[in-house]
Amino acid sequence: MSQLVKQDQFVTRDNVKNLHKPGEKLITTHCCYCGMQCGMHIRVEEKTGKVVGVEPRYDWPVTKGKMCPKGVTAYQTIEHPDRITKPLIKKNGQFHAVSWKEALDYIESNFKRIQRDHGKDALSVFGGVSMTNEKCYLVGKYARVGLGTRYIDYNGRFCMSSAAGGMLKTFGIDRGMTLPVPELEHTDCFFLAGSNSAECHPTSTQWLWKAKDKGAKLIVADPREVPIARVADVHLDLKPGTDSALAAGIIHLLIKEGYVDNEYVQERCNNFEELKQSVAHCTPEYTSQLTGVVVEKLVKAAHIYGQSPRSVVMFARGVEQQSKGVHNVQMYITMSLLRGMVGKFASGCGTFTGQGNGQGGREHGQKADLLPGYRKLTDPKAVEYISGVWGIDPKDMPQPGVSAYEMFDLIHNNTIRGMHVICSNPAVSAPNGNYVNEAFKKLDFLVVSDFFLSETAEHADVVLPTTTWAEDEGTTTNLEGRVIRVRKVRDPLGESKPDWEIVSLIAERMGKGKFFPYQTAHEIFEEFRVASKGGPADYYGITWDRIDKEDGVFWPCPSEDHPGSPHMFKERFGTEDGKANLGVFNWTEPGETQSAEYPLVLTTGRVVFHYLSGNQTRRVDFLMEQCPLPYAEMHPELAARNNLANGDKVKLTTRRGHMTVDVRLTKTIRKDTIFIPYHWGKELSVNQLTNPALDPYSRMPEFKVCAVKIEKA
Repeated sequence: MSQLVKQDQFVTRDNVKNLHKPGEKLITTHCCYCGMQCGMHIRVEEKTGKVVGVEPRYDWPVTKGKMCPKGVTAYQTIEHPDRITKPLIKKNGQFHAVSWKEALDYIESNFKRIQRDHGKDALSVFGGVSMTNEKCYLVGKYARVGLGTRYIDYNGRFCMSSAAGGMLKTFGIDRGMTLPVPELEHTDCFFLAGSNSAECHPTSTQWLWKAKDKGAKLIVADPREVPIARVADVHLDLKPGTDSALAAGIIHLLIKEGYVDNEYVQERCNNFEELKQSVAHCTPEYTSQLTGVVVEKLVKAAHIYGQSPRSVVMFARGVEQQSKGVHNVQMYITMSLLRGMVGKFASGCGTFTGQGNGQGGREHGQKADLLPGYRKLTDPKAVEYISGVWGIDPKDMPQPGVSAYEMFDLIHNNTIRGMHVICSNPAVSAPNGNYVNEAFKKLDFLVVSDFFLSETAEHADVVLPTTTWAEDEGTTTNLEGRVIRVRKVRDPLGESKPDWEIVSLIAERMGKGKFFPYQTAHEIFEEFRVASKGGPADYYGITWDRIDKEDGVFWPCPSEDHPGSPHMFKERFGTEDGKANLGVFNWTEPGETQSAEYPLVLTTGRVVFHYLSGNQTRRVDFLMEQCPLPYAEMHPELAARNNLANGDKVKLTTRRGHMTVDVRLTKTIRKDTIFIPYHWGKELSVNQLTNPALDPYSRMPEFKVCAVKIEKA
């Protein structure tokens, strides 16, 4: 960042024009990474159009000028020398640059051959949610109309799907947060579960510090003493895979100690008696036995949380990436409901959305069973409405497909023969990585759209150069449910094209061009508004003009004179009877438990310097200098028992594979647990080891819990 801003000045939309260097302009937009969608201004040379830096945006209400190391350096990927700028076709094992015509001819002939020989559903689409709403919407339409296949799913299945499932089961609507972020400053108690927010969503912590300055309490549930836990009033160092038991133990104490808001529960919730019976045996002693958290901590946490006038329960991937992630989410939400917090000021619950458009990207048609507006594909009325918007016969709407990981099973059994991967890198991000990479090799034909040659793209027959977030415009939906604008900073590099244009070109080659007539992203947004109208995720009243004037609009927003919905569930929930469905505790073991052969627990997560599969951040020199390689974080006592010292090489083996990394010793982790960050590919990918056991409702794989053994390498 430059030193454009004096100590007493802020860069805002009003004064930004007066605070740039001569010969530069500042373009207001948002970060491309996590769900905070931090506000920023990109610095561009006026003569050359070259992107040269970034300035924080201090008047963006969610992040107030704060940025993390990834956001500060995100602009460096835009004109990076590794960018793919021309279509690539693999010939004799090597990629060769070709024209768009040759690439599209090749895709057309292979896609048509596959569908002719094996049926329409032999093609599949694997999408992503680091794209705009417009692109996510069109990817769903592309699969179902352009290709006519039932097999589409997306990388959010590996990220937020259990949060979505838990909220749908409890509230009837999946909205990432029930309150706007700035209200967190006025919260009296935070209960953070499975969230390394200081590293994964760093700019969110300012609200916690402001609240703590006013006396707020903090409870953190995590197997590791993550940075945020070091300032907690209570750190609940639970064993991975025991979240539902921990929540049940807290609920038991809330009921026993009289902390339940009985009037709220009676008027607004179902299942209280069933819940009460299900946690009757969850005494602190029983809960301690299951979770490994000492009784004193459990009791202290319950009293702090139960006595707080305003509280917020927040959770993230540590809770959700489990084979019982939906149940975990339900139980944590139930804690908030029992205290009567949902729908009230500075109170409620939410999930820390991992990907930039994790909320919007899951609402509008990339999920195997959903249509735009969060409509169910199994609902005939929903199919009829969306078919009308798209101009197709409802009989031609494909049936629901399968979840992301299950598509790789269908490749192995020869059901799926071709795939188009868009804005995703499942060769690194999917569990049981060796199995997934073998599936890519088995495909008859693979197309990948990306701006870098990812580990997935290396398997491709054709790689199509797409644009970065700064070379197109559109909307995203941040973790609050606030729909915001991403602005174009420069023209596409080389011959790269935005994803919406690429899928439209392929659809045209497949004989479906009349359904994809778009010339701009705004045209897609206008159709998308109509497609979402009347659905649970209703964006109809949101326009680009409104977003610009109001600095974002919260959905649901059914009409242009509707103010939007920053607060959810003030009066009723999204269920048929308007009441929330409390979770009912049912203890089950993780998909894989420790044994004599595999005596330890492996868990995974992010570090502050990298993002998801690392396809972008591993190309930024500063970020790689800070964290160049993965490592195995373990307690010194565990290391000593295995004759390991700091910096030694350790071999980790699970039932699916093995890998070797350096040892990093820390006392801030349980003595039976090992942590490895997941931002690297191939032999450095921890997802070679992780368990693909799926949640029965969300189909989320169990990234966060698997049995492992270690030995000195």
